[in-house]
Amino acid sequence: MAITPGENLNSVPASQQQALSSNYIDFADADNAGWGQQYLPDLMEKEAEVFGQRTIAGFLDKVGAEEAMSADQVVWSEQSRLHISLKGTIAHTTDTNGVFTVTSDIDGNVLADGFGTNAVGDDHGVRNHDIVLLSTPGVVVRAMVKTAADNSNVISLMAYDKVDLSDLAVTVGGCTLLVIGSEFKKGDDYDGSSSRGSNEASFKTFTNKPIIMKDFYSVSGSDASRVGWVEVTGESGQNGYMWYLKAEGDTRARFNDYLEMTMLEAVKGSSTNVVDTELGASANNVGTQGLFDAIEKRGNVTSGVTGVNAATDLAEFDAILAEFDSQGAIEEYMMFVNRSTSLAMDDMLASMNSYGAGGTSYGVFDNDEDMALNLGFSGFRRGSYDFYKSDFRYLNDKATRGGINATAGSAAIRGVMIPAGTSTVYDQSLGKNLKRPFLHVRYRASATDNRKMKTWTTGSVGAATSALDAMEIHMLSERCLVTQGANNFMLMK
Repeated sequence: MAITPGENLNSVPASQQQALSSNYIDFADADNAGWGQQYLPDLMEKEAEVFGQRTIAGFLDKVGAEEAMSADQVVWSEQSRLHISLKGTIAHTTDTNGVFTVTSDIDGNVLADGFGTNAVGDDHGVRNHDIVLLSTPGVVVRAMVKTAADNSNVISLMAYDKVDLSDLAVTVGGCTLLVIGSEFKKGDDYDGSSSRGSNEASFKTFTNKPIIMKDFYSVSGSDASRVGWVEVTGESGQNGYMWYLKAEGDTRARFNDYLEMTMLEAVKGSSTNVVDTELGASANNVGTQGLFDAIEKRGNVTSGVTGVNAATDLAEFDAILAEFDSQGAIEEYMMFVNRSTSLAMDDMLASMNSYGAGGTSYGVFDNDEDMALNLGFSGFRRGSYDFYKSDFRYLNDKATRGGINATAGSAAIRGVMIPAGTSTVYDQSLGKNLKRPFLHVRYRASATDNRKMKTWTTGSVGAATSALDAMEIHMLSERCLVTQGANNFMLMK
């Protein structure tokens, strides 16, 4: 019986070594590809992460804290300013030296009708015999309050060192009033000087609600047992040759990033939001307020420090300090900025001949400069403020906010300044004042269920929970962000 060699099979050795095509396995050849790749691999054994460290999680770990909550929303109250300062209109009269009509507080908030049904703005806290400073452009006058009656936003005044108040310009909303003390004659009874009661601290209440976020990873039972040829490393440190392990780690890392990005970018639904219907919620009851939206609505926004001119950038940065001064002078700030803004600040500081170098206290890092550097922060001091600057990958990466910023124009977000330390707030559930971080995460939890980060596995792979020939890994979190004292935050756009 004759034996016919198969195609391309040459059993006769060559008389000399030659580099012929027949000496090599052609991986592109359909007949050899499977065999060659399976049994004779010559592959790089390490997966190339061409986009570097891809996760952004860690921002909130650095600047905030986490605390459990058990209700559908978190409610907190922030105290108003301690001192009484108002905006309004000044007018001159004959029977008194002048009349001040309250239009708003110093921050522009319209005051409530606190004593009755008269004009809005009568809940101003000014009382008879208060000493006040009055200011219009170029002029400051000291006066005493003659009458600050209930149910009225009109305050009658008497000048100390002037015949009247005619030096003050009569401009609508252009006069500022500041209470600096009081004066009474001997033996006078304070209660007889005014029918207005004592001043009590006022509060403004804010709320936020947690939202539920989910993700999952699924792999068939067959693929879960397959060993791949390429060694892989997950974002959380997993390593090995099992592709399903890598993919699960990537899914988890991506979900952690989603948690963080949502806490930064989320907004509450509007009154016309059709998402309400989709989620089966009552009107205007979807979404949560993220950091950026909270600062835009209740905090400060700057378009300065762009890198165009170092001297101009310095003046714009000092304007930021002036705004912080007007809000309460928190003396330590953490800054998370994109690359261009970070370089602009470096150029600004360099133009000052290393101004502030070595003067940073690093108090938020337990006075340890090495700790700050290890966490990716560099510190500098300007005025009485310490700043800790860090490049924020989320604002740089083309696949995250960096890509959005590239086309967003004036809506692009370049960075955020967050006050370090804690603030005092009134906790509605506990009924007392508490110290809380300015920025922290609240997650839903009870004695029986913690929804900070839930993970569970279903299917028949490993410890079987069902007849499904697969492994399904589920992830869930219910959380929201609390931005306290947003007036002390700065958003850079």
